[in-house]
Amino acid sequence: MSDRPIGVFDSGLGGLTVLKEIMKILPNEDIVYFGDTARVPYGSRSKDTIIKYTFQAINFLLSKNVKAIVIACNTATARALKEANEKYDIPIIGVIEAGARTAAYSTKNKIVGVIGTEGTITSKAYNLEIEKIDKDIKIIDKACPLFVPIVEEGWSNTDIATLTAKRYLDELIKQDIDSLVLGCTHYPILKRTIGEVVGEKIKLVNPAKETAIDLKKILENQDLMNNNSKVSYEYYVSDIPEKFANIAGEFLKKEIENIKNVEIQKY
Repeated sequence: MSDRPIGVFDSGLGGLTVLKEIMKILPNEDIVYFGDTARVPYGSRSKDTIIKYTFQAINFLLSKNVKAIVIACNTATARALKEANEKYDIPIIGVIEAGARTAAYSTKNKIVGVIGTEGTITSKAYNLEIEKIDKDIKIIDKACPLFVPIVEEGWSNTDIATLTAKRYLDELIKQDIDSLVLGCTHYPILKRTIGEVVGEKIKLVNPAKETAIDLKKILENQDLMNNNSKVSYEYYVSDIPEKFANIAGEFLKKEIENIKNVEIQKY
């Protein structure tokens, strides 16, 4: 048993999709969330920069005495998870392995689409994980860099989002994908818009739920579970907490209070 909190980190708002699933699957756990809103998006950054940002976020979360960390950002998972696990002596998981596993087992025609930031798509991280499970699966990937700023601006269910989704996804639809991995944690916030564009025949794969399930298994195996009847959630950002509060509250369907600013460069 451990009453220490879980740490969750993302480049901005996207990690809330993972946070929401962790809250459901681990309802007795305290959580500390950090969104690096001053430096979002991560997708176009270099690998070295992503590693630096990830280590700073981890160092901050460790200052909050967390017992495990979820890198709830596909770009940071793709670029820095391996290095983080080599550097830190604490359970750290990302979101890509869980998403790849779900996609591999859900496809019927073995044609899977993967969308993500430029950094995630360039890394081929999803392709490599899916191929480990089934080499016969054809993977069609595409970077969708405008989706993150659309979410961060609160424009998820607008004409701008729909037009952008059509422009990005028409190419994948024409290639007969039957599953589409939302390979950025911001993208499930666009799930309704993306679903309307691709249609009901294409299954949308959200890695968030599977990541939360993986986290629960790790906590159980390492005897780190908590049975708190009254939990606490702390939220930290590196810029503009008011904007984060408005969008986060709408997404989580609860009022988000006492969001604190962090000078993340200090870490």
